[in-house]
Amino acid sequence: MLKYINEIPNKGNIIMSFTTLGLTAHLLDTLEAKGYTQATPIQTQVIPLVLRGRDILGAAQTGTGKTAAFALPIIQKLVKDSDAKQSSARALVIVPTRELASQVASAIEEYAQGLNVTCIALFGGANMARQAKELGEGVDIIVATPGRLIELNKQGHIPLSRIQYLVFDEADTIFDMGFIREIEQILDLLPVNRQNMLFSATLTPAVKQLSEKILKKPLLIEIDNLKAADMTLRQVVHPVEKERKKELLSFLIGSNNYPQVLIFTRTKIEADEVSKELTLSGLKNVVIHGDKKHGARDRALSEFREGTARILVATDIAARGLDIEGLPVVINYDIPHVSTDYLHRIGRTGRAGNEGLAITLLSSAEHHSWSKIIAMLGKNVETILVEGFEPPADQGLLKTRGKSMSKEGEKKARTEGAFGNKRKKAPVQPKFIGKRGPRLAREEPTGKANEPARNSAFGNKKPAPKKPSGRGR
Repeated sequence: MLKYINEIPNKGNIIMSFTTLGLTAHLLDTLEAKGYTQATPIQTQVIPLVLRGRDILGAAQTGTGKTAAFALPIIQKLVKDSDAKQSSARALVIVPTRELASQVASAIEEYAQGLNVTCIALFGGANMARQAKELGEGVDIIVATPGRLIELNKQGHIPLSRIQYLVFDEADTIFDMGFIREIEQILDLLPVNRQNMLFSATLTPAVKQLSEKILKKPLLIEIDNLKAADMTLRQVVHPVEKERKKELLSFLIGSNNYPQVLIFTRTKIEADEVSKELTLSGLKNVVIHGDKKHGARDRALSEFREGTARILVATDIAARGLDIEGLPVVINYDIPHVSTDYLHRIGRTGRAGNEGLAITLLSSAEHHSWSKIIAMLGKNVETILVEGFEPPADQGLLKTRGKSMSKEGEKKARTEGAFGNKRKKAPVQPKFIGKRGPRLAREEPTGKANEPARNSAFGNKKPAPKKPSGRGR
């Protein structure tokens, strides 16, 4: 149970104007110039609370406007305190991936245009010396991945003792990637008195534990954007044999002529294999995953956003939190390891009220994992068989776990020596060592069968003759 949390009542995801949230005229003008006039539900609830100095625990999917929800009030408060400006950073935003760090930092810079507020993105794979130089020139807001933040802090480039605002974005992903120790190290370096905000798509046990540790009487804000997404996001599942997934994938993209597609795979190897198959089919694509260098990942995202490549193949972690404006189609090549990752995947499309399509390719071996996702969604997903790719009629009934599927009544042959039918070993004939080497024991005469055996290392020795006593000589 979360302690000291007051839940803000859900007001039916009411959308309000930014002018009612307490933002300054400069920020309102900046938002209006970018075409933003209506705040999303999470922005409507979070912005006023952050301006009041409250700690926040926000549960909302990606694509709901979380970045603006915490960035706008932090920028306003930093500007207000500009008279007491310090040389070191005053706000810290922790994110799980380098792509998300670049995205969040870019958004903050856009919101802070015309204001004396600077921001930097710190992540692995980039030139550390250049990052250290920029830090030395002074920044107000740091957006960083945990590993690179600790590296630069150990070198003395990031004093964290003056941080006033701490934000964890995509907290569940941070823990999924194994950054628990790094987070503990970072918390030990921060001052006790600060304002904390924690945002997560799902409130996992690890996220709840972190919230209890760092948040002080926080307000819990939960946005049920799954129901809102039902209005704009269509979910479809195509049953198919595993061996024909790549073929079906190429067919769907080519026959429907999708202008832009994001394909998710569970592993880096699968991502490369899918990319190779699409290339052979004449479909230009780019790939991002953990083994790709930072420059290659940036180029891939740029090509995808600009439309040079209309297909992006990505692993779950690499694409977490990415915002691709107007993305129409997401395809799940396979079922994610963690059920909640499905929400992260489909959350890439159908954003900001736009229509979206989420397609899942489902093989028989994935039915068990898919049932967990259905239970999480609380509803069934539309199932469509693609002509020419239909799986065998009994595929849905195939058993992938549990007891053996041998035919009923058919007895299995018992293998000699197998476990459960252990072969009995014949007694080993003892060997005796003599002057001429080992030899088998002689059979005892029947008449002496009842005589006691003599213990000797050399078998049954004959008794030595008695020596005559001295008096008999």
